[in-house]
Amino acid sequence: MQEINKTKPHSLMLDNRKSLSMTGVVDVSGFDDQTVNVKTALGTLVVKGSSLHINKLNLESGDVSIDGEINSLQYLSNNRDKSLRSRLLK
Repeated sequence: MQEINKTKPHSLMLDNRKSLSMTGVVDVSGFDDQTVNVKTALGTLVVKGSSLHINKLNLESGDVSIDGEINSLQYLSNNRDKSLRSRLLK
C-alpha cells in the first residue's frame, strides 16, 4: 500500500511579540532562551528573542507555543539550490 503524505497546514499567530502559537510543526531541533529552531514542512523556522521558553509542545498534533520577547522570525529554505542568489546568477 502506498503511503500518503499527511502534511498538516502550517500557521503562525503572534500576539504582541510576547506569545507565538504555531501549527504544522514536525520537530523542535534546538532551543535556548534566545533561539528556538522549529522544523515545519515548509522549512525550518528560527525564532529569536530573549527569555524564550516553550510553553506548549505537542508533536503528534503539530502544535507549539513559545512565550518571551520575540524579536524575529526567519524561515530557512528546504531547498538551498533555489536560493535568491542562484536564481539571479543564472
